[in-house]
Amino acid sequence: MPSSRPLRADARRNRDALLAAAREAFLAADAVHVEEIARLAGVSVGTLYRHFDTREALVAEVYRQEVAELCATADRLLAHHAPDEALRAFLLLLVEHAAVGRGMGEALDSIMATDSPVFDDAREKMGLALDELLSAGVAAGLIRRDVNGRVVLRALGGICGMRAKGWKEDAVRIATILYDGLRHEAAAHDRSGSGTSSVEPTR
Repeated sequence: MPSSRPLRADARRNRDALLAAAREAFLAADAVHVEEIARLAGVSVGTLYRHFDTREALVAEVYRQEVAELCATADRLLAHHAPDEALRAFLLLLVEHAAVGRGMGEALDSIMATDSPVFDDAREKMGLALDELLSAGVAAGLIRRDVNGRVVLRALGGICGMRAKGWKEDAVRIATILYDGLRHEAAAHDRSGSGTSSVEPTR
């Protein structure tokens, strides 16, 4: 297991360089060897393996970083936009996230056969970020209160998981339709007093 001790500054720079190089390499081509990633990062293969025991561990950490950066935008969007607009922007970011995952294709496939919890963790974090955005929209009377983050994520998952040509354009359209549906009858729900003041958390 990786050490929990803070990394030295030079070790932190090497790790960050490896993650950045790996992300770019995986997006450019599915079949990328660790030697190429180390070369792009300007470090030795030994240094790579000191930070990541296996290629799969490196792939998983790149994906975790992508998810963390995506979910961190929820607070920033709410700080600068109305809750409904923040939600709309985040739905479109989910489509972009799916495009990144598709670009990493074979790299992500390599960890599906392992016991890594990375995908379950990602779904949970994205669902919680959506819960935060939905709750803010409900509190403002802008979003219907009977949908949670898990449901929204499942609604987008179908189209984002397709491999057909033009999937991204279709995903953007469906995200927009989903957004319109989340706003529809929000005021009616408030008048009727049905439900609670916030969405049910993701489970």
